[in-house]
Amino acid sequence: MVNLSSKKRVLAGIAAMAGLAAVALPAQAAQAHGGVGPEEPPQVKATTTTKAATLASNTNIVKYNRLYKTGPIAASKCAEVNVSLRTAAGVQAYDKKLLDCMWRAWAPTLHAAGANYRWKPVLIFYGSRAATNCGVIRYPTSYFCGYGSQAHIYIPTAYISNMWRQSSPTYARAYATNTLAHEYGHHVQYVTGILGASWARQRAASTQTAKLEESRRRELQASCLGSAMLGANKRYYPMSGGLYTQWKWLVEHSGDMKGYPRDHGSFANHGWWSHTGFYARSTKTYAGHCNTFTAASSRVS
Repeated sequence: MVNLSSKKRVLAGIAAMAGLAAVALPAQAAQAHGGVGPEEPPQVKATTTTKAATLASNTNIVKYNRLYKTGPIAASKCAEVNVSLRTAAGVQAYDKKLLDCMWRAWAPTLHAAGANYRWKPVLIFYGSRAATNCGVIRYPTSYFCGYGSQAHIYIPTAYISNMWRQSSPTYARAYATNTLAHEYGHHVQYVTGILGASWARQRAASTQTAKLEESRRRELQASCLGSAMLGANKRYYPMSGGLYTQWKWLVEHSGDMKGYPRDHGSFANHGWWSHTGFYARSTKTYAGHCNTFTAASSRVS
């Protein structure tokens, strides 16, 4: 069991990762879960009617996406890889195996949703900083960046290996698993059009309060989707025992912290959406339970 002070230090790092999620639109890079995005490209001046129509279209994409009408996510039936996360090589082996699991598990659902699910995200492991199509990111940020037909997930290996050595091996496994599941949730949003439409809605929002709420809806959905995949595969991974206990603690203590932008959601709501995804297996619309865009504002606070 990890002592509370160690977990608090870990959470301080998680909070430092918080950042507005951006998205790839035509000729534009996209990011999610931290980092500084590129400058906005020159915008064509639109009429009020055009702006209203575009906003309505983006709202339809995020609220009524075909993703929400698909059946339960299939279990990948692949087990957690038995490697130590003490080294960078171990973290890389662990995440590469997990990425393959996610790719297979999501395929039937995303094909049913009509998504352009033809390429697997590329994992990029970095040390202190990385230059991406979405801007420069710095340790300890885990990050999704999509650009056209390219999608990359950036993982700071030292952050996870240090957690293994200094905090708890089981907690490090839970963190590595949940982090990649969350970032893959952004990939699901990306290929279904949700990520792009949500970021467009955020840019169009007239107040900072509205912009931050849109970001929280997007981030909480990514956590719910990631947890849904883990829940579908919980018998085979397995997500049980100490690993499940540490994962549960993690998702219930992740989100916005005092002094940081309120762009990822409260601890309570992050835990609620994570559990909603994880336990949705018994319902007919698995991903549909992750529709944060129709939820009340209090549920995405």
